[in-house]
Amino acid sequence: MARKPKDVKVLHGHRVVTASDLDAALVPPEDTEGNRVRRRRRILHAVVLALLAGLIAAAIVTALAIMNGQLKVPTAERSSAAASPCPDATFDYTPPEKITVSVFNATNRPGLARIVADGFAARKFIVGAVGNTTSSYRGVALVVSGAAGQSAAFSVQRNLPGSDYVQDGRTDPGVDVILTGDYKELAKPELVDQTPGKLSCPREARRIVDEPPLPVPTAVPPGG
Repeated sequence: MARKPKDVKVLHGHRVVTASDLDAALVPPEDTEGNRVRRRRRILHAVVLALLAGLIAAAIVTALAIMNGQLKVPTAERSSAAASPCPDATFDYTPPEKITVSVFNATNRPGLARIVADGFAARKFIVGAVGNTTSSYRGVALVVSGAAGQSAAFSVQRNLPGSDYVQDGRTDPGVDVILTGDYKELAKPELVDQTPGKLSCPREARRIVDEPPLPVPTAVPPGG
């Protein structure tokens, strides 16, 4: 009986891997539509990750530059000249009997506006409104007028040392006084300086907390 030809691809019961088998196994799969979609997604993900890494790196560099003072971020700094105009003119001392002054109490001391208004009246100032108001300004007092009342405000300030002048948009020459937390008393009548001078507007560099325009009350119930 003729013997069956020996299969050279089988050795001791195991299949021998040939070079042709390896070539067949390493041939890339057919470039199907699904493969192309997956490849595009991998590329897109890689691009997104690279962009995110770049943005994070740029943010870190920018933050370090700002912290080290190498980069300054522009801010909306308001002009002190526009926010609280302080006239540079020199004013003569206006006689009190020509000045109308309204007094408002922004402290927690009851009756302070009336006391100060009576003090102005004793100096022959014309007293207008007297009442209470609110203000977050920290200081002695605010002296407020329009452009027409600058000379009058100068005279009021000479009687109210340490006060800060603020100009608003009113057209009349009246002056408002807003008493705040550091107020103590009016200057002694005999010590009021009546020589020419300038208005005092230190609030921009000293103790400003209000944003202009200041809320100056126009109608406040009497009392204070």
